[in-house]
Amino acid sequence: MKKFLKSLSNNEFFAAWIFILPALLGTFIFIVIPVFCSFGLSFAKWDLLNPIKFVGFDNYIEIFSEPLFYKILINTIVFAISTSVLGVIIPLILACILNSKIRGAEFYKTAYFLPFITPMIVIGVVWEWIFDPNIGLLNHILHLHINWLYDTHYAMPAMIIVSVWKLIGYNMIIFLASLSGISQSMFEAAKIDGANSFQTFKNVTIPLLSPTIFFVVIITAISSFQVFDLIYLMTQGGPLDSTNVLVYAIYKNAFEYFNVGKASAIAYILFIIILALTLVQWHFRKKLVYNED
Repeated sequence: MKKFLKSLSNNEFFAAWIFILPALLGTFIFIVIPVFCSFGLSFAKWDLLNPIKFVGFDNYIEIFSEPLFYKILINTIVFAISTSVLGVIIPLILACILNSKIRGAEFYKTAYFLPFITPMIVIGVVWEWIFDPNIGLLNHILHLHINWLYDTHYAMPAMIIVSVWKLIGYNMIIFLASLSGISQSMFEAAKIDGANSFQTFKNVTIPLLSPTIFFVVIITAISSFQVFDLIYLMTQGGPLDSTNVLVYAIYKNAFEYFNVGKASAIAYILFIIILALTLVQWHFRKKLVYNED
């Protein structure tokens, strides 16, 4: 009997490895190996054709000596902060409204979530028409003539608007799921104590949702720092690099300028920025998250 159980245990162990092996191989081949290779390439010069040449920290020195890099870095930070703030506040408010069981709530949930599952190429085409200075819907509604995607003052706000619009549905669903787990007795107790809607939202909803808010802020900030497809489809970093961001700079250096070493160095600078941001947020979680030990 013991031999049979041991054999069964070994068979289960073997079967488990068979099932997870494809995922492990994919992770190792397409993530782990490229991570180490790109780190090595960040200290080299390579144009995809000639032999790789080790240059030490020259790529990093070149990046930090370019004024354009700091402009791109500021663009990335502005985009990430704006998207993170608006992409959390607006979905949170909408989730609280829809959680109050208003008429047509299911329709609104579907309508808000559709942009998130819509392919970015479709979103880019639609919003390019909306922002068109001559026949665009937005200028027609506002009775203005603004070159949204061709003006250095308006191009970045336009990108932020589209990004937040796409994110609203996903973050709202997360907040709604968390709200459904809060006992209604908490809101009833606040109502009995004489709290109005704002006080209930501030003193009951926000503290109980703080773990979810913390999670949404982190994932939204990380995804915002990694924005690429929206910029590539709508502005290509223009006009005059006013919407150029770090990931798009990585793409241009690697596949347009064929400077793979510099592109890899920018990628690791971005990695350090995201890591530092996440660590700082995690450090302050005890102050930001209610009842966090």
